[in-house]
Amino acid sequence: MQRTIFTDDHDAFRDVVRQFIAKEIVPNLPDWEAAGCIPRDFYTKTAALGINGLQVPEQYGGGGIDSFLFNTVVYEEIGYAAASLGGFQVHLNTVLPYFLEYANEEQRDRWFPGFADGALVSAIAMTEPGIGSDLAGVTTTAVRDGDDYVLNGNKTFITGGINADLVIVVARTSKDPENRRNGLSLLVVESGMPGFTRGRNLHKIGMKSSDTAELTFDNVRVPAANLLGEEGAAFKMLAHNLPQERLSIAITAQATATAAVDLAIAYAKERMVFGKPLAGFQNTKFVLAECATELQAGQALIDQALIALDAGTLTPADAAKVKLFCTEVQARVIDKCLQVHGGYGYMTEYPIARLYADARVTRIFGGTSEVMKSVISKSMGL
Repeated sequence: MQRTIFTDDHDAFRDVVRQFIAKEIVPNLPDWEAAGCIPRDFYTKTAALGINGLQVPEQYGGGGIDSFLFNTVVYEEIGYAAASLGGFQVHLNTVLPYFLEYANEEQRDRWFPGFADGALVSAIAMTEPGIGSDLAGVTTTAVRDGDDYVLNGNKTFITGGINADLVIVVARTSKDPENRRNGLSLLVVESGMPGFTRGRNLHKIGMKSSDTAELTFDNVRVPAANLLGEEGAAFKMLAHNLPQERLSIAITAQATATAAVDLAIAYAKERMVFGKPLAGFQNTKFVLAECATELQAGQALIDQALIALDAGTLTPADAAKVKLFCTEVQARVIDKCLQVHGGYGYMTEYPIARLYADARVTRIFGGTSEVMKSVISKSMGL
């Protein structure tokens, strides 16, 4: 089914991005995975291409584009190349929107040029040891002391936390016995602030090129000027960006599953079994036909959601449906495509093995599949 949401400008941009990925990402990905992170100069290279500043206002050196479709092109092409760059995607798709929505003029002047030219890398620190999906249970505290907040606490599983120059930290600035969601604030911690330390770059089963850190805040004095948005309103602010964050995860899931099918088709055509190509067996055809059908359904959901996102009408429940469906499809499709590869699919030198390991976390981060089902059922009055 032909997609109709992209224009000629999007298609031309896609060609440029695809060439960049083939040159800068694909040959370097094994080294990045071995190192456990993307090199910092990658961010300046993507900035030179205009990727980092797509949605940054023009007066700060960005493209000033309101639509999310150009971003979509970038992350689809990364996925089609069988790559996952979690830290990079979180930096631009998850964290930057908070600055775009809530930064005041002084903060914009201070930080936006760095977003546009690649000098600044960002992350967001929500998850704590023992506190995962229950964001209202955050125990990290920030106490106002003159012109500063004194920040104390620990965060874990922070995507991009090793590379980040700016970390948006979710901290409790006040307690409300009646509602645990009240009293949470967003503070921007800058690299080098005394008391801010980074622990291990955590070892994961997948997405190995994405740095994932443990962060500690020990009496970190964060200037009140680094408060993002309104004090005590973090829960509402975080919820505001969830539809785009979850749609972004679905886009990557869809793209990597599409890459898996392409890899399986190519392998099945070349692999000889019992004297004929694997692609000639009815079972292979039926398996890949099932995968193609599920992917088309997922693509329709994504494109509909992208239109709604640009129109400002994408609801949390609808975004949850897209993430739930596309990440579950990703899991099924990539598993089937690995099976088509047989024993070779289990070998890390084959891209399908990397896709298989990378895919597992998409049903966990950004809200687990179980949380998505809760959001959806709540919208149904259940």
